Amino acid sequence: MPVTKVLTAGIGEANLRDISVYKQRGGYKQLERAMRTMTPEQVLEICDKSGLRGRGGAGFPTGKKWSFLPRNDNPRYLVCNCDEAEPGTFKDHQLLEEAPHLVLEGILLGAYGINCHHAYIYIRGEFKRGYQIFMETVEQARKAGYLGKNVFGTGYDLEITVHRGAGAYICGEETALLNSLEGKRGEPRLKPPFPAVAGLYGMPTVVNNVETLAYLVPILENGAEWFASVGTERSKGYKIVSISGHVQKPGNYEVPLGTPVRELVEIAGGLRPGRKLMAIQPGGGSSACIFEEHLDLPYDYESMAKAGSMLGSAAFCVMDDTTDFVKAAFNLVRFFAHESCGQCTPCREGGHWLETVLHRFVEGRGLQSDLDMLHKVSHEITGINLCALGDSIEPFLASVLKRFPEQFEARVLKETALPA
Repeated sequence: MPVTKVLTAGIGEANLRDISVYKQRGGYKQLERAMRTMTPEQVLEICDKSGLRGRGGAGFPTGKKWSFLPRNDNPRYLVCNCDEAEPGTFKDHQLLEEAPHLVLEGILLGAYGINCHHAYIYIRGEFKRGYQIFMETVEQARKAGYLGKNVFGTGYDLEITVHRGAGAYICGEETALLNSLEGKRGEPRLKPPFPAVAGLYGMPTVVNNVETLAYLVPILENGAEWFASVGTERSKGYKIVSISGHVQKPGNYEVPLGTPVRELVEIAGGLRPGRKLMAIQPGGGSSACIFEEHLDLPYDYESMAKAGSMLGSAAFCVMDDTTDFVKAAFNLVRFFAHESCGQCTPCREGGHWLETVLHRFVEGRGLQSDLDMLHKVSHEITGINLCALGDSIEPFLASVLKRFPEQFEARVLKETALPA
């Protein structure tokens, strides 16, 4: 099996929350080496050459994202996005709780790489334990001299602010996250300008995911070529995949990108005895399903897009023949409708409208006109909102409606003839 422990190395075996244990395993050596012997531009170059892409969902090249920062004397900020709320995703949660010093070292490396002196981490409100652990991690690092004034005696000052969210899915969108950090209502901004030009407090800002920043540590340790040699031509390196659903061993599995979909199912123990695979949601609650004919596809950004879905945050949910796809679609649509910030009409109204219609189907009271509407609704609410939440409402629904129409048709209320 292709499971390779890079970020997940030591989890479950050693107390990586203890800074002394983390240092014994080579912790903070790459931060010290970078700050003593490398310029920020050299760190950026290594990141770019590695082919590292954002691990939060969009998959945008990290080095390229950093390069968009304007060359001026304005303060610049790095923000680590730990508002992991995509249905089915739980990788950042584990890293925050089990390998917090790796996360912190990755943040500090990223901050240095963009020549930033103040980094932020935005932690999902529900991650109370993770927040407490990370606060202790920051204090341990501060006492060790890895934070604050004149880090490693280099004259470089580096600070971090830990901010806990209040439980809103929309704040995972980077501009809504920035609004929330500033104490404003958590809702997406109109773009452009993009955060690289006008982000936190109107200053140039980079927002990166927890897993993305954590990979900077092994990339600096082993070299850009090491990371770039793994994966596919356009999807480089390793990826933590959160596998859940109808498998025997759900959990986080770290694999090379390009691992066949079939092997991911097998890594998680395969299906339950006697069950048949019906669908897989490969990229979190926002993604359309792939099916049995896609099992031999490589799990990478391009292949998932070509199959009509996306790799997204790598929340890999397996569904067997016990699945009620009408109820599953209703649950996801209800989630997205509830989490809409309400700023855009198609998302705000369309989500609740779909929720109401699907609730009728769940109760066996669907109308034929409802069924017709569900087949064409994507054109009414997709691609016309400020952020991707509006586009997330419909992909799963559309994919299972097309694949399993009989489950929806069976919930259409049968007309009863009136007595003569």
